[in-house]
Amino acid sequence: MGRGGQQSLARVTVIVRAGAAPMWWLGVLAAATGVLIEGLTGRWVGLYVGAVLFVLSVVVVALVRRRRYDGWAKAASRAGKFDYLQDRAVTVRVWRRSRAWWLVGGFLAAVGVSFAVPVAGGAVLAGAGAGLWLKALLLGRAERAGEELLWVRTDWAGRGSPVGKKVKGFRTTGLAAGDAAPGGARRPRAKVVTRERTTPVTPPVRSRSS
Repeated sequence: MGRGGQQSLARVTVIVRAGAAPMWWLGVLAAATGVLIEGLTGRWVGLYVGAVLFVLSVVVVALVRRRRYDGWAKAASRAGKFDYLQDRAVTVRVWRRSRAWWLVGGFLAAVGVSFAVPVAGGAVLAGAGAGLWLKALLLGRAERAGEELLWVRTDWAGRGSPVGKKVKGFRTTGLAAGDAAPGGARRPRAKVVTRERTTPVTPPVRSRSS
């Protein structure tokens, strides 16, 4: 929280997709390692089971707490005039640093599962990463449809929980605010310049890097 009632805000979709890439690549690496292990069930059984678990992981992760996201989005209030918008890189770094050991543990567990069912553990981890990416994509479509970006107070989100117990609601800004596009992807520099010239930021906000 800033001084004088000012708030530091982080993009909801950036937090959501922050773990997508590391979980995906660690899952792929764990699955590739699992292919080299015969396991108790054999490789082919592991591949079939892994494929099913991958799809289930994508669906579950993409839909979990979706009602909570939609509810906060509908009840969101406009960001204040002097609220600070946290940079995308800072939001991603906070999430990944706070979960570094969790990611390493997940990778090791996925490899360990391969000694029983090859590929399965890696497929679950990769599916979770893909599910986060899909969830961010769906939220991004809603942002474009509503022509508003979703933000959450950093003191409520803590180390990366946009709908955690401490969160009491979302804030919104216009589509041009911040350095991340709808869905949380990095906004192209050229696109930022174009939008700044044609679409004013509503409400006026300032950005900081930490």
